[in-house]
Amino acid sequence: MHLHNRLLKHLRITTLFESHRPISSLPIPNPHSPSKHKPFFKSPTTTFNQPHHLQYPDKHFTETISTLCEQNRLNDAIQLLGQSNRVSATVYSTLLGLCIRLRALDGGKRVHEHMSGNGFVPGFFICNRLIDLYTKCESLEDARKVFDEMPERDLCSWNTMISGYAKAGRVEEARELFDSMEERDGFSWTAMTSGYVRGERPKEALDVFRLMRHCGNLECNKFTFSSVIAAAAAVMSLRLGREIHGHIVRVGLDSDSVVWSALSDMYGKCGSIREARHVFDMTEDKDVVSWTTMIDRYFEDGRREEGFALFADMMRSLRVKPNQFTFAGVLNACADQTAEDIGKQIHGHMLRVGFDPHSFAASALVHMYSKCGNMTDARKITNYMSRPEIVSWTSLIVGYAQNGEPVESLKLFDLLLQSGIRPDHVTFVGVLNACTHAGLVDEGLEHFLSLKEKHGLEHTREHYACLIDLLSRAGRFKDVEHYMDTMPMKPDKYMWASILGGCRIHKNVELAERAANALFEIEPENAATHATLANIYATAGRWDEVAKVRKIMDLKGAVKTPGLSWVCVKHRNHVFLVGDDSHPSYQEIIHYLKKISKEMREDGYVPDTNFVLHDIEEEQKEQNLTYHSEKLAVAYGIIATLPGTPIKVFKNLRTCVDCHTAIKFISRITQRTITVRDSNRFHCFKNGSCSCKDYW
Repeated sequence: MHLHNRLLKHLRITTLFESHRPISSLPIPNPHSPSKHKPFFKSPTTTFNQPHHLQYPDKHFTETISTLCEQNRLNDAIQLLGQSNRVSATVYSTLLGLCIRLRALDGGKRVHEHMSGNGFVPGFFICNRLIDLYTKCESLEDARKVFDEMPERDLCSWNTMISGYAKAGRVEEARELFDSMEERDGFSWTAMTSGYVRGERPKEALDVFRLMRHCGNLECNKFTFSSVIAAAAAVMSLRLGREIHGHIVRVGLDSDSVVWSALSDMYGKCGSIREARHVFDMTEDKDVVSWTTMIDRYFEDGRREEGFALFADMMRSLRVKPNQFTFAGVLNACADQTAEDIGKQIHGHMLRVGFDPHSFAASALVHMYSKCGNMTDARKITNYMSRPEIVSWTSLIVGYAQNGEPVESLKLFDLLLQSGIRPDHVTFVGVLNACTHAGLVDEGLEHFLSLKEKHGLEHTREHYACLIDLLSRAGRFKDVEHYMDTMPMKPDKYMWASILGGCRIHKNVELAERAANALFEIEPENAATHATLANIYATAGRWDEVAKVRKIMDLKGAVKTPGLSWVCVKHRNHVFLVGDDSHPSYQEIIHYLKKISKEMREDGYVPDTNFVLHDIEEEQKEQNLTYHSEKLAVAYGIIATLPGTPIKVFKNLRTCVDCHTAIKFISRITQRTITVRDSNRFHCFKNGSCSCKDYW
């Protein structure tokens, strides 16, 4: 019994002969082929090097091949193909279609070899299928060989080859073919413009679009416009984007959801959130991508309330539901805004609807809780993961480091290495930060060196910045100078700022002046540099130098960012500025601070006035310290909540030495756990101690 008959017996096809397809059911040619009819083969006499009666193979054979392909049994189909030299174009077309669908390059080559071995001369359609297969399998040399050997080519041949080059990033070769075309259709232009956009060459994409319009009489489709809109967004040309929008309206594509989504994205990237929202609202069939993109645009533009409001609208929508990317975006916004209460609500919704513990959203949950200082819940999320991925590991490592638990952070790093997961660049930033916060200089240096020697990663600018910060805080300025001189990049503002901060801790005036001068060249408008240098001069009692710095600040118009702190009470943020008297409870806050200050002094507290930038009486300096924003926020948190309630305060700047000392006393006197997240890290005050162990 022949092989194909044995296969038929086991396929359990009961209506095999009844389902035999007529010639009219052959695969339809590519829709981008020219409208002029092209024969499947060039002529009956040139299609096969076989007698005429062998052109039509056995029905059983053809149907068996078709059935095997429908079941994705490519190897069986190709094995059966080798049993016959009476193969029709239909069989080859069916086999190549499966190879394309499965991206089976080796299988496609075997089919191609069978054609050649049997003297089969393919026409346009089979050749185009071969080109399509090879380009999709990234075998462009094989595709080009088929293309070059074609005696005649149709538009589909050209377009498929150009698209293959463009998608592979070989836009120069794509453009060479494009310029050689005698005739082009909408697909030709789209392939070329999208290739330039994908290759991050938006200006060339726009040049192709202008050329297309100049040629005239061409109907652009939604994919063409989507590529051109993306190019306008990449060059951030709002004017050009509006011009393209107008053209879209004129050609009647203003109701297509793909085009609307691209337009909304373009307006958002070009900074016109209002127009992006207008396009979004006008879109009838908004999908989850449209919703997610618009929500993310609000967060990226700093319009937090509108982003959360739109997310709430999406949650109420009956037509579309958020996916893991939507949740991840909103949770990251919660992390950036330290909005743990909203993050918890989103977490609750995710639990109700169910979510994949290994998804982006789960990793975003870990990140959100870590950034908000809730390491307990962050750890719980990872405990549900059978195999946490690198993002979750890194979030925990960084979170523990910033929350004053560097030892736990480094333990996690050891567990990560034991798990077999390879750490990445960001992981090492967290590890180096943990060493910095713990003052583990030698261990930090060891991890810095192992990054390249043991793990095969390259040192980045961020790694050097962490190392400089580690050494500067420890006062190892000779080591700082060594690495600054030998690193492969020019020191940036973050490195010089770390050195300046280290000089403030260790009262190194000479190096502080050098660091400040470097920062003045990099960002002369930054008032923080002037203020830190003035602090260093004030500590050294050099009031003339303090006056000079303040005069320079006045001449430059440099204004130091005011200290801003906020505390959440009953789901409402209460914001305080230094010396701010606008809060409704201000008098009550000041009364409490005077009362608690007396108790603190009795307990041994002495105000640290070293960094007050005025040569004034000591009593006035102490009074100035009383009204710092974090003290106002802590005081309000205490008087507005029940005894024993933990308080969490956030500050936009680094907390000052005196406030740090004062809050330690307040935590002991009031028996409260007070967490302060400043611009650098979390400080957890409890029973008169801070989690940073006074090393920050």
